[in-house]
Amino acid sequence: SHESQWKSTGDTEVVLRGLQEWGVSALHHFDGMFAIAFYESSACRLHLMRDRLGIKPLYYAYANDGKTLLFASELRALLASQLVARSLDPASLSTYLWNGFVVGPNTIIKDIKLLPQGTTASIGLENPRVCPETYWELPDQGALDTSPDDVKQALNESIRNRMISDVPLGVFLSGGVDSSVITAIAAKTSEDSVQTFNIAFADDNYDESVHAESVAKAIGTEHHRILLTESMFVNDLESALASLDQPTFDGLNTYFVSHAVRNAGLTVALSGTGGDELFGGYSSFAEVPRVAAMSGRLRWLPRLFSKGLASTITRLKTGKPGLVPPQMRWGKLDDVFKAGGDLVATFQVSYALYTMEFMTQLCKHQTVVQYGLSDIDHWRNKASKSSKLYSISTLELAQYIGQRLLRDTDSTSMAVSLEVRVPLLDHKVVEMVAGLGDQTRFSPLGRKQMLRDLALSDIDPKMFNRPKSGFVLPIDKWCRQSLSSAITEIFEDDDLCRSVGLEPKAVKAIWQAFNNGSPGIYWSRIWALFALLWWCRKYDVVLPS
Repeated sequence: SHESQWKSTGDTEVVLRGLQEWGVSALHHFDGMFAIAFYESSACRLHLMRDRLGIKPLYYAYANDGKTLLFASELRALLASQLVARSLDPASLSTYLWNGFVVGPNTIIKDIKLLPQGTTASIGLENPRVCPETYWELPDQGALDTSPDDVKQALNESIRNRMISDVPLGVFLSGGVDSSVITAIAAKTSEDSVQTFNIAFADDNYDESVHAESVAKAIGTEHHRILLTESMFVNDLESALASLDQPTFDGLNTYFVSHAVRNAGLTVALSGTGGDELFGGYSSFAEVPRVAAMSGRLRWLPRLFSKGLASTITRLKTGKPGLVPPQMRWGKLDDVFKAGGDLVATFQVSYALYTMEFMTQLCKHQTVVQYGLSDIDHWRNKASKSSKLYSISTLELAQYIGQRLLRDTDSTSMAVSLEVRVPLLDHKVVEMVAGLGDQTRFSPLGRKQMLRDLALSDIDPKMFNRPKSGFVLPIDKWCRQSLSSAITEIFEDDDLCRSVGLEPKAVKAIWQAFNNGSPGIYWSRIWALFALLWWCRKYDVVLPS
């Protein structure tokens, strides 16, 4: 088009022109993150569309006996309309208690749905039904054949595109492989010096800032170390919790990093999200296939025998149980045996917050949601067509990234008006990585060697040869100290617990077990319940009786 016709320098106008020109098929030209509602007046149709990896959320609900369709980028915006009942969805409660987040397309609210990632919906005015249609999904193994060079090209282009900004931009740098790769490529791309940020804690056990600083020095960025203290966390906890759009046991990390980066004057940040999932950085890649093979071999054992075997091994490994038995790996042995070698079920057991046995004590409203997934057969079918490592990567991308990390990042970063961009999750990068052979992509397991080779060959590899710790707030310690009274107050509210379908006795028991230092009771088991109860109390959400 002739230049004088453009009225702005923003990307929204480009999107609008694309939609005018090509209609819905314009989205095949869109690259990046988006949730779009586009009304096509000539056809009297509304089109909803969501980006391929699900970086931006899009929620919808019906009101007025189904005659009215409401949609928004936040679930709480739909609640604020006062047109949607504040009823907790029992199936969502089940997926939440299993995973620590609600698995879409359901949401914590019975009548609100999430438009799935990589789908569109075309809606007529007469009968506003949303029927999502998929336009992109994670590729099946073998669909493409690519080389490391293809990945390198796609990643360089992805970062170059995401460095385009009218406003100051920085990079989250933890000092791990993923964020270091993004930083190294960004530094090569940028004419100015790149600003990098990481959060540091006063407590040395949790402080990774030394690693981040040495990487920043090696790459040559302008590095900022932001100190987060326990009192800052406690004082800002209400705002942090209030930034969560749905209950989740995650998200606070991103809130505090985003808050700090925004205060430092930046409005756009790049993050290394996706490296572990794409290149096998987590222990799940080694453990889940091994554990599934073991439980598959023991499938022939009578149920009573395998149950006894599991509890014997658990006791040997963790010692005498506290008030609540261990809710971590050794405590889940019986659930692993039950999974009988099924890879998807074993994967879900490995990530479960609680054992199945404790879950039935915690919540009597168990609906039939198998292994915390609303569509387990879909994932079993996908897993049957690919290698174990490929399947685990797909599950990590779809569940951990698609259902938890991206949603939490969006609501917590947008709460402080920071835009977080995720170059590793560009769909072209994901496609190029999917076309690699398992050996090239994942070996040696846990090192993310291929990712290192793309951008870190001129940095001393010893910098990255340390145990994976990830960015974790010292919530464990803070729960026992300065947050203890806030948690106790919520956990001792029996009516609140019952109103969301939790058994007060079990809630108190696990809180006491945690405070007693019982084996296998991690802070996340406490925090997930606290976040759920806090959120439901704040937004008056209850389980329909």
